[in-house]
Amino acid sequence: MSGHSKWSTIKRKKADIDSKRGKLFTKIIKEITVAAKTGGGVPESNPQLRTAILAAKEVNMPKDNIEKAIKRGTGELEGVSYEEIIYEGYGPGGAAVLVHSLTDNRNRAASDIRNIFTKCNGALGEAGCVGWLFQRKGFITVPANGVEESKLFDLVIEAGAEDMKLDDDSAYFEILSSPSDFENVKQILSENKITFDSAEVTMLPQNTIKLTGKDAENMLKLMDTLEDCDDVQKVYSNFDIDDTFLEQFSK
Repeated sequence: MSGHSKWSTIKRKKADIDSKRGKLFTKIIKEITVAAKTGGGVPESNPQLRTAILAAKEVNMPKDNIEKAIKRGTGELEGVSYEEIIYEGYGPGGAAVLVHSLTDNRNRAASDIRNIFTKCNGALGEAGCVGWLFQRKGFITVPANGVEESKLFDLVIEAGAEDMKLDDDSAYFEILSSPSDFENVKQILSENKITFDSAEVTMLPQNTIKLTGKDAENMLKLMDTLEDCDDVQKVYSNFDIDDTFLEQFSK
């Protein structure tokens, strides 16, 4: 399983839905607001907004919250203006880290994110230092148990997927697509009643770095602490850590 998939698995195991709901709602509301501001408030003509709304619905965000976030983005309602900033740096052991931030205070965000990197034995770098290692892709994982590989492959490729493969543990099929075809692939899975474990447009690393021992521990702490920061939307990295260590961390 890729480093990205492993971190997604950790988050699912560690997540306490009730305690995290407020923070998750805040992050998704930011996504909706910014998407509406940059691309307009009509989901049908704004893929970024459409994806953000789907994410909101998946966590049962009230319709009223979604509508207000859209109106704040389009200027129909007053609200906070968020700035989108990408921070790049290195984690323990030299793993690349990409941080997507939406903030109403650039100085606060930069200071907080830099401090988190430092405390976890990482280092914030210059713009462009690691971004070239990642590609923006639609990424869907389907549990392999009970699924016919050839049938699934034909189905998702016809819907626009670029590739499909088994993860290292043969537990999941990993389906890749362009961001523009992501929703088509996701929809075809739903229409055929094929369960998917995760689905998102994300930044996937083109290669990975193996981490062990203290570097692995500090890397996971860095990811966890960054994602808990109010100004951080998403965090991506190219680390690879043994499953046994991940299981210990997720307990």
